[in-house]
Amino acid sequence: MFTLISTARVYPPNEETLLDTRTVPGELKWAASPTEGGWEEVSIMDEKNVPIRTYQVCNVMEPSQSNWLRTDWIPRSGAQRIYVEIKFTLRDCNSLPGVTGTCKETFNLYYYESNNDREHYIRESNFLKIDTVAADESFTQVDIGDRIMKLNTEVRDVKVTTRKGFYLAFQDVGACIALVSVRVFYKTCPLTVRNLATFPDTNTGADTSSLVEVRGSCVNQSEEREEPKMYCGADGEWLVPIGGCVCNLGYEEKSGACQACTVGFNRAVSTDRACSKCPPHSHSEKEGAAVCDCNPGYYRSESDPASVPCTQPPSAPQQLISEVNETSVVLEWSAPLRLGGRKAGSILCLPCSQDVLFSPQQSGLRATRVCVSELQAHTRYTFTILARNGVSQGHSAGAGQSVSVTLTTNQAAPSPVTSIQAGDVTRHGVSLAWQQPDRPNGVILEYEVKYYEKDQKESSYRIMKTASRSADITGLSPLTVYLFQVRARTAAGYGEFSGPLEFSTNSDPLPLIGDAASSTLLLLSISGGVILLLTSTAVFIISRRYKHIWPQKNKIYVDPFTYEDPDQAVHEFAKEIDASYIHIEKVIGIGEFGEVCSGRLRLQGKREIYVAIKSLKAAYSNKQRQDFLSEASIMGQFDHPNIIRLEGVVTRCKPVMIITEYMENGSLDAFLRKHDGHFTVIQLVGMLRGIASGMKYLSDMSYVHRDLAARNILVNSNLVCKVSDFGLSRVLQEDPENAYTTRVTGTYHSPGGKIPIRWTSPEAIAYRKFTPSSDTWSYGVVMWEVMSYGERPYWDMSNQDVIKAIDEGYRLPPPMDCPVCLHQLMLDCWQTERTHRPSFTQILNMLDKLIRNPTTTLRRTGGDRPVPSLLEPVGGPEFVSVWSAEDCLQAIGMGMYRDTLTTAGYTSPDSLLTLTHQDMTSIGIITPSHQDQILASVQQVLLSHMQQIQEQMPDSMVPV
Repeated sequence: MFTLISTARVYPPNEETLLDTRTVPGELKWAASPTEGGWEEVSIMDEKNVPIRTYQVCNVMEPSQSNWLRTDWIPRSGAQRIYVEIKFTLRDCNSLPGVTGTCKETFNLYYYESNNDREHYIRESNFLKIDTVAADESFTQVDIGDRIMKLNTEVRDVKVTTRKGFYLAFQDVGACIALVSVRVFYKTCPLTVRNLATFPDTNTGADTSSLVEVRGSCVNQSEEREEPKMYCGADGEWLVPIGGCVCNLGYEEKSGACQACTVGFNRAVSTDRACSKCPPHSHSEKEGAAVCDCNPGYYRSESDPASVPCTQPPSAPQQLISEVNETSVVLEWSAPLRLGGRKAGSILCLPCSQDVLFSPQQSGLRATRVCVSELQAHTRYTFTILARNGVSQGHSAGAGQSVSVTLTTNQAAPSPVTSIQAGDVTRHGVSLAWQQPDRPNGVILEYEVKYYEKDQKESSYRIMKTASRSADITGLSPLTVYLFQVRARTAAGYGEFSGPLEFSTNSDPLPLIGDAASSTLLLLSISGGVILLLTSTAVFIISRRYKHIWPQKNKIYVDPFTYEDPDQAVHEFAKEIDASYIHIEKVIGIGEFGEVCSGRLRLQGKREIYVAIKSLKAAYSNKQRQDFLSEASIMGQFDHPNIIRLEGVVTRCKPVMIITEYMENGSLDAFLRKHDGHFTVIQLVGMLRGIASGMKYLSDMSYVHRDLAARNILVNSNLVCKVSDFGLSRVLQEDPENAYTTRVTGTYHSPGGKIPIRWTSPEAIAYRKFTPSSDTWSYGVVMWEVMSYGERPYWDMSNQDVIKAIDEGYRLPPPMDCPVCLHQLMLDCWQTERTHRPSFTQILNMLDKLIRNPTTTLRRTGGDRPVPSLLEPVGGPEFVSVWSAEDCLQAIGMGMYRDTLTTAGYTSPDSLLTLTHQDMTSIGIITPSHQDQILASVQQVLLSHMQQIQEQMPDSMVPV
């Protein structure tokens, strides 16, 4: 008997087993074809000496073997993707004496979906192949001598969604193999409670990248704060929860449930996480109290929160004294003996007429003094002062807690005269009239008019007295400005003078320029001011233009992996964001390090924006954290309209997050597949131009992307394409030949993961040499993806076949309706010799020429004559002569910056396409929303305009 070396396995909680041959009692009795000489059911002992049923076959001496073994019908129990775990041993063909070339070391796995569990005969052709299974370890004759066989474990998965169940089948094609055990299972996200919401057991989706949205149910004694939901990932793991529930008042959260507050405790505010002890002078008599009731004789005001102590009303104020001064009264008192337990009391004065003034105020007093003025003279007043706190009003305990004083005001002078008017103006006199003071405070005995020349101020004035409310002033100088003031007198004396009334004895308006002013001097002054203004403007324009054309040193990318402390690189190139400013709304995908969500970011003093949020999954290692944040250290160095913009990072709390701008249309490949055939050629070329512009910026910074593909290009709502995903990227040093070399141990693996063979240049695959030229090769593949609306490069060819075909000179053919000039550019990018490939500067220039001359370039397809090579000039009318920068700015609603941009040298549509955030800030366009509008809209407006020109061409210009 052989001994099988294996390790006992405890199945994870997120796996539900449909079949496990080790637990099936008795014989399996699976259907075998042929029934004789093929698969044979055998009973053996496992490592714990427990008998298990296995199937074996070893027809290695006979050619053309096709031995089938079919399981019984397996119900899928709602699973959409099932996993098959096969434990088996396999004999090394080389260890079998006398065996010819018919011996195999693999077998095939098939499945067949069915609603019927009684199908006794199923055609072999009806089965669908899952995979060919090979052994990692095979045993030899020596192993048989030692009675130890090496056990292999392989897991395969397949989508099953059309029938109630399925059958599995194993095909032997000439191997010496033993199926030790077969386990069939599916994955679920197990029942869990997050944020006080219960999420039930949920089967994973049918696809390996699918997410199943699940709505949670609030636990007992809780209610929704925000709709609770989570996403069940294909691996059976729950992703980050969104929303959640909050315990009802009177309950607190403990161990994922809501428990009632005990006697003597309460929870009155939903934002409090736990129950708190009843405040002083209050109590609760039963569990689950939301508010503690006040003890007898104690109260809370309507505005008091339930968390403050209960208090009593205060006693009356003490030692009230008053002082009368004509029509004003000053009241002073001492504080009450008992304030009732509150920090501060307030004093309420009873209302008087609206004319009476209180200083500092009538109610809500904190000090023990008030001045009351504008009272009537010879009038009896009673003042009542009430001390109160927040619980005085409405409680009998507050009644009578006041003090009063009655007094009579004295005789007082009248208030100032108002509404003085002038009439019957002559060269030497004027007639005045006015109204009685608002508060005469007695009988008006007479009025006094004071007047004087304005130039003499009050150094020399004259007085006229009258008993009426009018006066005729005579003896004035002609053509002179006078000031007039009036006051009234009672037995108590004169009141204050009114405000001055200014009037001239000359009824005509005064001249703007005096008789002595010179018109010549005035003209010279105006002319001098205009010259000074023009000179200042010229100096400003010259200085602005000089600033713009001053040469700037090119910015060079800094590799964050060169930092001894990776966190230093993150904080140098990325802005730290407070997690409270971020609101996650939904999960939109799964990244290498965790889930990707969309949400909103609102920084202090800035408008709210939509963002994408990459989060680092829990239980990460230090290396995973460094690798995760390295992408932020890279993105933070870039500032270009066609490079994804980093908003910041969250590193000081968990989960660690990277915040980027939100691209509404997602990845370019999926976007194109969704809108297959919806765009014109010139729109597709516009997308390619944006990608090339971003790649030129990166190459100018001595930066190699290494993973340029349509899946790593994001598209926003304005169809602007932006390069993203810098996880595989590395720095290129000053010497272009000093290409980055990967350190690999496998065939197609690098430190950043598998090399994307279909997008990678031959020298990068063979020698691990990555340069801007290898990015150019990848860009050619991206061009092919765009023109084919997201078709998979090289279709279903294997990676080995792709490598072999490229080495033999094969290149992707032009997609349907692709202009020959674009396919020629792809072929230029796919030159075997990397030095013969165009740079991104040349690619960008070529695309600009194609866009400007759509009638002579983009109209051609494969049946037309050849187009000029990459470096040859393309003739035809230039687009810049059709439209100006001013037209473009007006079209996007940014015409207010026309002069600013023109002064700085941006006079053509071409120049507008080169703008960056830094450029606009340097020339005075500092509003972030305006910068974003210009960067996002200029390119699309230009392309739309060119498309209109193309559509308006006569039919004779369109090839048939």
